[in-house]
Amino acid sequence: MAGFDFGFGQFEDEENEEEMEFDTQLRWGTRDGLIFLIDGSKSMFDETAETGEEECLFQLCVKVAKTTLQNKIISSDKDLVGIVFFGTEKLKNPNDFKHIYIYQELDQPGAPSILELEEMVEKNYKKFGKEFGHSTGYSLNDALWTCQNMFANSSQKVNYKRIMLFTNNDNPHAGNQQLQRQARAKANDLHETGIDLELMHLQTQGQTFDINKFYKDLLYADDDELTELPDPAERLQELLTRVRSKDHKKRAIRRIPLSLGPGVNLSVGVYTLVRPCPKPYPIKLSKKDNEGLKSHTKTYLKDTGEVLMPQDLKKAQTYGGKRICFENDEVTEIKRFEEPGLYLMGFKPRTCLKKHHHVKPAQFIYPDETSIIGSTTLFTALLKKCLERDVFPFCKYIGGKNYPPRFVALLPQEEEVDEHKVQITPPGFHVIYFPFADDFRKVTLENMPRANAEQIDKAKEVIRKLQFSFSSENFENPVLQKYWRNIEALALDRDIPEEMIDYTLPDVERMEKKAGKEIQNFKDQVFPDGYTPGAKQKTGDNAAAKKARMEQAANLIDAETEAKAGRLGKLTVAVLKEIIKREGITSGSSKKADLIDVISAHYGVV
Repeated sequence: MAGFDFGFGQFEDEENEEEMEFDTQLRWGTRDGLIFLIDGSKSMFDETAETGEEECLFQLCVKVAKTTLQNKIISSDKDLVGIVFFGTEKLKNPNDFKHIYIYQELDQPGAPSILELEEMVEKNYKKFGKEFGHSTGYSLNDALWTCQNMFANSSQKVNYKRIMLFTNNDNPHAGNQQLQRQARAKANDLHETGIDLELMHLQTQGQTFDINKFYKDLLYADDDELTELPDPAERLQELLTRVRSKDHKKRAIRRIPLSLGPGVNLSVGVYTLVRPCPKPYPIKLSKKDNEGLKSHTKTYLKDTGEVLMPQDLKKAQTYGGKRICFENDEVTEIKRFEEPGLYLMGFKPRTCLKKHHHVKPAQFIYPDETSIIGSTTLFTALLKKCLERDVFPFCKYIGGKNYPPRFVALLPQEEEVDEHKVQITPPGFHVIYFPFADDFRKVTLENMPRANAEQIDKAKEVIRKLQFSFSSENFENPVLQKYWRNIEALALDRDIPEEMIDYTLPDVERMEKKAGKEIQNFKDQVFPDGYTPGAKQKTGDNAAAKKARMEQAANLIDAETEAKAGRLGKLTVAVLKEIIKREGITSGSSKKADLIDVISAHYGVV
């Protein structure tokens, strides 16, 4: 049967289309807004050794803001970022609120803003008291109001708005009930207008930060947030991790229903946890004015040169020697199997899920309360029971209107938090795609030389010594890192790019230190004397060593099996001669074909 040429190729490229759909959302559907609201009080500038490098908390906050701006330029350059100080003596804001200073307006990140923050981290923080001053007479209500106005007055539409509040003061309005009520009312106002307020509380060793005193009433945690706030941050890396996890908006590829049976539905969002990070697409510019070029495509009729409209085009399929034409609507209906969603087929023990069932990258589902009220409660109950009984739901999955059905396993995952109560593993289900029957194939394995028990034990010792806790986040793509560092150096007018360490290269010195003895024992067991793995052998090699290698290679080969399988032609002449010598076969020729013939005849192979 002829291949379908009117759209069924999409079935093979389902994953690519999902990535395209996700990229489209990132490029055109969203523009995030983030404001860093940083405490400028005197206590934020007390330098202590516990912060790691004799840095004050204010420096840590500005460093985090600078790193975030650099990441935004790479990952989402259309997002808007602003920086506001509160607790300063000077003021700079449209409403003339006291002790509120807008350091950087809400705008797209660029080289000037990054250089300004860099200067603040390295030098200007020491002059902060002189240039901006310190004050404890601020109103947090005024600070939040200023941030709200920055979002409202933005000339560009912002879909997702977030304020990150950095402070080490757990009770800023102690003894002033009026200011506390105003702050709570403004926090409620932010929540109702769709602005998220995140607390990045800080402390140094010897200090305590009690959230229950004031800030717990200001925060409105969604269902996907921790019910218990994490411990205060003390170090730069810890603070960076929290900001990155909060700033990264969890965008669903699609939102679909999960049907547990007739009339029992809940809504879930489908997420991609890991995606490739390519270089940005090149943009073609006009030679005249350096403006971006737009491409337009037209389809012409070959005979007359007439421009064809979309309704003039049809899809065709050759069948039985005839060309059958289809309208676009008909093709769409042919590709439509059922309404998008996850349909529960049953439950299976977790042991039924094998590693070889993994045929494409998994996805992740999480309840979506916005579509169906009560989805979170039902989803949590399903997840809890699956974990208790060690089973997984087996479902039919239709990702979109034009997607074919796939059978998937929903692998349950329990929530995990670290020692600071920061979530490191979210609760939910991994969507594992099952292969179809024709995805399985029989593989004929060649009978190759196998290691003996002693060699296997030596290899196990090497592996045991070189084990370490692996995390993909610890290994950056060196090609991308070099690419972006060169662009950063060019944008920031630096002579040389920042030094890059390629962690994908093996640390030979450390490996030798940890497992040098075990590696040598393994080499002694597997390789002949004088052989260096990976090294180029000299042409004038020792004849005795070469002969020893040939003898070892011949001893590892089952000549009778190779002859019956017809694979003697893959062996070298030297190895064939060693086999003849070992088996005591008489041969009066040194040609490869003759050697193969005498060995085959010896084993009765015609």
